[in-house]
Amino acid sequence: MTAAIKAVVIGVSAGGFNALHRILPIFQHNLSIPIIIVQHRKADFESYLTHSLNERCQMPVKEPLDKTNIESGTIYIAPGGYHLLIEKRDILKPEIYDKDLLINRDMILYSDEYSEYSDEPSNRDDVLDKYRDFHFALSVDPPVCYCRPSIDVLFESAADAFGSALIGVILTGANFDGAEGIKKIKSLGGITIAENPETAEVNYMPSCAIKTNAVDYILDLDEIPIFIQKLLNF
Repeated sequence: MTAAIKAVVIGVSAGGFNALHRILPIFQHNLSIPIIIVQHRKADFESYLTHSLNERCQMPVKEPLDKTNIESGTIYIAPGGYHLLIEKRDILKPEIYDKDLLINRDMILYSDEYSEYSDEPSNRDDVLDKYRDFHFALSVDPPVCYCRPSIDVLFESAADAFGSALIGVILTGANFDGAEGIKKIKSLGGITIAENPETAEVNYMPSCAIKTNAVDYILDLDEIPIFIQKLLNF
């Protein structure tokens, strides 16, 4: 069974400017998860896309810096010229793990005497899973699928970070980038969506994703944000 959704990742290339301006303003301002996007663009490409979307969207739109913490209710767009990855950091480090432990962050006390968290974790891994912190990393590693930022790089790192609690979406584009990432998300139990090639401005990229047989839903562009918000009970 799919876990409670923690993030949405979107990959888009040619035709993305129009597609993003159509779907992102539909997401409600109080959406409880982040939306993280790779739009293929060059390193010297100005941030007009981010500024334009910020003026039209109910959610804030940002370009993350390296080590930026991920916040719910925010749309993030990968900066041009950098791969965007998601990293997961353990707040409880193995070398300091102990059953009776005061966690300094947020002053959360876990002990036999403190019962705010009534269900005691069965093992150390369960404790670690309760206290995760997610942040972005930027990379100038070589292009993947001729692109930097690459959709596959984002999707694969997001799948590793969020597992089955992830939705992956492939929109319009003229590149096969994202097909491997969709397969990774699907293999770890996430939900996968591709834009209907018949409605895509450029149909090659969603068609490549669909051919992997790892796409759960094929939807017209305008149906995608409505469907995602229904999954999130919006």
